Amino acid sequence: MTVLLIANALAALVSAGSSVAGVARPGILLAQGEPVTAGTGLYARAYAVRAVPLGLTTAVMLLAGTSAAAVRPMLLVAGMAQVGDAAIGARHRNRGMTLGAGTFAVLHLASAVVLAR
Repeated sequence: MTVLLIANALAALVSAGSSVAGVARPGILLAQGEPVTAGTGLYARAYAVRAVPLGLTTAVMLLAGTSAAAVRPMLLVAGMAQVGDAAIGARHRNRGMTLGAGTFAVLHLASAVVLAR
């Protein structure tokens, strides 16, 4: 169980970190050739102000030994956020975003199911 919790915490931190990378370099997740506009930077920052607190809170709850009853809803929220990110990645044919977020979605949601038992 400890390995599962650590894997989820790392996934949450990677997700938060990727949003920070997006603020630093707004075009990092765009398909090659797509222009970086003022809107790209705006949406990167808007994404980060939500992803960073979600990722940090999820990681802290998991690593602090918070009860399964409290962690499970957090994993469900984090997992659904990753489902959304994977869908956006798929829509834009961004393979890395689709696979990364999709993998994290499966990890978070499957872990929530395991914790429910």
